[in-house]
Amino acid sequence: MTSPADDSAPSASETFSDRVYRSTGGIVSGVLLLALGGWLGIDAMIRGEGRTPWLALAGLLFAVPVVIAYTVRPAVYAGQDRLLVRNPFRTITLPWAAVEGLRAGYTSEVLAGGAKYQLWAIPVSLRQRKRAARQQARAASEDPFGRTSAHVTADKAEEDRRAPSDAAIGDLREMAENNARREGAQGAPEVRWAFEVIAPTVAGAVLLGIMLAIG
Repeated sequence: MTSPADDSAPSASETFSDRVYRSTGGIVSGVLLLALGGWLGIDAMIRGEGRTPWLALAGLLFAVPVVIAYTVRPAVYAGQDRLLVRNPFRTITLPWAAVEGLRAGYTSEVLAGGAKYQLWAIPVSLRQRKRAARQQARAASEDPFGRTSAHVTADKAEEDRRAPSDAAIGDLREMAENNARREGAQGAPEVRWAFEVIAPTVAGAVLLGIMLAIG
């Protein structure tokens, strides 16, 4: 990875700007949880008595990073040279040449360097998959000329009939196949722990444990 101090180096948004995948439902639920937790926690710190304000502070310090990690933080950035996967507590950088496969079963996953990494930003919905399958079957039955594929219909070529997770994995698989031979797409996977999330979570857990122990 390029050093942040190198002014000539491209930023992450420039390097991975081709496609960005995030879970809208996860972000919305995360924002709502943060708003509710902040309201209850701040109210407890202001109005609480005794150990209550400290318990509320410890609870917020522990819960807020966890909520952000699992709802707002996850994202997948796909560029010409590499795939960047931002999961709750890790960031994985995968040059396309290192990607061995992508699949969406019960979860979305990428295989690279002999390891498997889950794509938290592309959740799999079995309900959406079943709905897409019904739409595909109905479209095929209504097409007397057999021009309807599992992905699109002949009269609506721009409409992807796959479930969102399957469509995203299909797009990423196509990018991996097309870009794996690029000179900039060579290299080994890099994994970095998100200490900016882990550190406050551990600190909050320790503080919460101490407050409960001395209570």
